[in-house]
Amino acid sequence: MVSVRARIVAGLLRAVYKPGLYARLTGDDRARHRGGGLEVVARRPPKGCVVRLARAGDVPCAWIAPLKSRAAPTIFYLHGGGYTSGTLTHYTAMLGLFAREYGFTTLYVDYRLAPLNTFPAAVDDALTAYRWLLESTPPEQIVFIGDSAGGGLVAAALLAAREIGELQPAAAILLSPWADLEGTGDSLVTRKSADPMLRSPQLKPSGRDYLGGADPRHPLASPIYGDLRGLPPLLIEVGDNEILLDDSRRLADRARADSVNVTLHEWPEMFHVFPIFPEVMPEARDADKEIARFVLAHAQATAPVITPGPRSSIAGLE
Repeated sequence: MVSVRARIVAGLLRAVYKPGLYARLTGDDRARHRGGGLEVVARRPPKGCVVRLARAGDVPCAWIAPLKSRAAPTIFYLHGGGYTSGTLTHYTAMLGLFAREYGFTTLYVDYRLAPLNTFPAAVDDALTAYRWLLESTPPEQIVFIGDSAGGGLVAAALLAAREIGELQPAAAILLSPWADLEGTGDSLVTRKSADPMLRSPQLKPSGRDYLGGADPRHPLASPIYGDLRGLPPLLIEVGDNEILLDDSRRLADRARADSVNVTLHEWPEMFHVFPIFPEVMPEARDADKEIARFVLAHAQATAPVITPGPRSSIAGLE
C-alpha cells in the first residue's frame, strides 16, 4: 500500500513538472558550466551536518559530514539532472540523513554540464574526483552513489576507472539510473503517464545536448552496452512507475550476464528518484535504510579524511 504522503508528493510533482515547464525551470542551469548549489548548502548546511567545499583537481566538490565524526564508509555522490542541470540543494535531505543516522561522509561532485561541456566531460570529472579521493581514502571504504543521469554516470565512471587500471570502490548504488541515452526502453512508452517526476520529452534534448554528436551506444554514455565485468557489487533502486524502469532492468540483466553481483529493487508505484524525499515519504526513508545497509555490508568503516584541496573555501566547523 502506497502511503498517503507519497501520493501527495506525486500529485505536487505532477502539478509542477508539466509538459514544457521543465525546460523553462532549468533554462538557467542549462547555460551554466556546472550545476552549483555548493555555496548555498555551505552557508546553510543540513541539520546536524557540516559542509566543507573542496576542489578535486579542477572539479568543485563538497563534503557533507556529521558534526561528530565517527568511523564509517565514505560516499562518492554523482547527481542527476540529465547532464544539463542539478544542484546540491536537491540532495541535502537524503545526504543529511546518511550523515546523522549512519555517520557517512559524502563527497558530492559538481561535474561539468552540457550543453557547454559535452560527452565525456562528466565522465572525466567523475574519474578525476575519484582519483583525488583515493589519495586520502582506500577504495574499500568508498561506495559510489548516483541518481538518474548520475546513476548512469556511476556505471560509466566505474568502467572508465577499470580501463585505466584504477581500483574499484567497495560497492555502487544506482538510483533510477539513466543508462540508455538512445532511449529504447519500453517503459518510456508504458510508463509515460505514470511518472510525475520525469517525462519522456525531457530526455531527448538533454541527451542530445550531452552527447554532442557522440554515439549514444558508447558504453561510457549508455552503460547497458558496456562490458561490466570486474565491477563491484551493485544495488539498483527504481520505482515501478517511472519511465526509466527498463534502463534499470536492462542494466541489471547486463550486470548479471557479466558475473557482477547485482541487486535490483523495484518499488511498487514509486516515481523517479523517490529516495531523495526521506523527510516527507516513508517509502523514501525505507529505501534510504536499505541503501545504508548495503553500504555498511560492503564497505569498511574508518574515520574519514576530509581534505579541502587547493584554492578551497571552508564552511561550517573549523
